Amino acid sequence: MFDELTELLTSTYAVPIASFGAIGAASWLLLDWLSPQTTRAEQRLKSICDPRSTTATESPAKTVSRVLERTAPAFAKPLQPTREADAGKLKSKLQQAGFHGSNAANIFLGLKIACLLAGMLVCGSSLVAIFTLNSLSILRAAIIAISSFYLPDVGLWYLTRQRKEQIFLGLPDALDLMVVCVEAGLGIDAAMRKVAEEMGDSCRALSQEFGRCNMQLQMGRPRNAVLKDLGERTGTSDLRSLASILIQTEKFGSSIARALRVHSDAMRSARRQIAEEKAAKTAVQLIFPLVLFIFPAVFVVLVGPAAITMIREMLPLMTS
Repeated sequence: MFDELTELLTSTYAVPIASFGAIGAASWLLLDWLSPQTTRAEQRLKSICDPRSTTATESPAKTVSRVLERTAPAFAKPLQPTREADAGKLKSKLQQAGFHGSNAANIFLGLKIACLLAGMLVCGSSLVAIFTLNSLSILRAAIIAISSFYLPDVGLWYLTRQRKEQIFLGLPDALDLMVVCVEAGLGIDAAMRKVAEEMGDSCRALSQEFGRCNMQLQMGRPRNAVLKDLGERTGTSDLRSLASILIQTEKFGSSIARALRVHSDAMRSARRQIAEEKAAKTAVQLIFPLVLFIFPAVFVVLVGPAAITMIREMLPLMTS
């Protein structure tokens, strides 16, 4: 048994086993460090005894968030933008994805550095363990590590796209509700507050944006600046158009309800046209799966028995 163990340790599988054990131990230590050290019952008792204690009811998600906020500035320091224009672009990208916190840029840049280090550690050790240490394996490890560096950008792009689509689909309903509120006698500020309250379940992104506008209005910021910021912050042309309409109606004294109703009808027409366009493209998009996967199977089922019968009938004639 000792000889078999020695042969196993000196074989080519020693490096992969050691790499797997090291990564597993590091993951276990990290999870053990992030997980709460007390049970749920102890946390509730501690929160009852000391209501001011914040660590008593802290969930693992809040613990991870707190750790990220504490360690993000150190990781993000090499990638901090040096110009105000670059910092503004990064802040705008994060706001369009729904991240409005003051520490969002540091967390995003620190996450990129963490992904790069994780890619270099995991992919590099795996490639060295599987392949021989040469220039090709080093190149593969470098490509995978660089790809992992851009993973947060891909995730940010996906979140931004989902958020814009959610706002586009929920804005006509929000405008209809705003029209009802305005015609009932509410002002534009109260109507936006009501929309933020009622749209929390159906369109959370739009509810958050209107709620932020209400908070800025309550702090004394001018309405025109708040509406312009609403269009620029979300990055959607529909909200920019809505902000322009509200500013113009307030400036010229026209009917807000009529302008909102016209804009809502236009958005519903645009949404219906997009749905009809997607439905028209479906027939063309189905050609490739039909030709590649369905038609061969149908051809085999229909022509296969006839081909077998023809071969059986023709074989005696060909041999005679």
